[in-house]
Amino acid sequence: MGRFLLRRLFSSLFVVFGVVTLVFFAVRAAPGDPVASILGEQALEIDKQALRDCLRLDEPMAKQYALFWGDVVDGTFGELCDERGATVMDKLVDAIPPTMELALASLLVAMLLALPLGILASTRPYSWVDNGSAFVALLGISIPNFWLGPMLLILFSLTLKALPNPGAAVTGLSALILPAITLGTALSGKLMRMTRSSMLEVLGQDYIRTAKAKGLPNVRVVIKHAFRNAMVPVVTVLGLQFGALLSGAIIVEKVFARPGLGTLLLDGIEGRNYMIVQGCVLFIAFTYVLVNLITDLLYGAVDPRIRYE
Repeated sequence: MGRFLLRRLFSSLFVVFGVVTLVFFAVRAAPGDPVASILGEQALEIDKQALRDCLRLDEPMAKQYALFWGDVVDGTFGELCDERGATVMDKLVDAIPPTMELALASLLVAMLLALPLGILASTRPYSWVDNGSAFVALLGISIPNFWLGPMLLILFSLTLKALPNPGAAVTGLSALILPAITLGTALSGKLMRMTRSSMLEVLGQDYIRTAKAKGLPNVRVVIKHAFRNAMVPVVTVLGLQFGALLSGAIIVEKVFARPGLGTLLLDGIEGRNYMIVQGCVLFIAFTYVLVNLITDLLYGAVDPRIRYE
């Protein structure tokens, strides 16, 4: 297990190096002068030069790259020019908890919808249950977040008045339900079909027929013997989609007027504050890397054969 973990950590370091390098050059390749975009064309030259010095734009590209790596390594992601003494990480610390709360709630919604329907559909292939789950999955995949969110708001907040309006600044579980459903439905469609196809493959194996021949209850065969062995592809989808939930939260947070990483990123883009943009993109990318590493370790926990290989 130790060698397995070291190999995954080593490969993750290469990914992190590539992500940091790509973000650095991609942000600086954007057309236009960020100083003019932030301060405006009518700003005093002394203010422009001060901002340029703060953003290190007058330094050679190689030195900018080295300084950027220093900000990444020390965990600050750089000092903000408009708030002396504050760092990008200070902004992220305030923005990350609401976004993580939304992502975890959306993941829970997706699992509650997808896993039972996927398992049930695999036990009755090509029946009305299977066809109905396929229809639900198709709806989840096809309906975009920027349409589903407002429709849910109109129905539950404005018409039925069962859930709070985003403009009311209400926090807590009631304010989390609609955003979690909006994000979770898209993931549930993909997860449902993956669970069904993986379960169908496992249910056709010899050891499942042997377990049934021994007289074991069908529920025990499906849950204990089949579902655990079908978990590897399902865990893969969950790991990949968790990172997608963070980036998908950008639209949902805007629709439901929620604070979080998406709101911070959009504000940074609108203000051409590429220190904030860099920090948000790097956090999302690092989360992808971390979740993929955890997913690899879960493979070893779910299937011991992967660990020994």
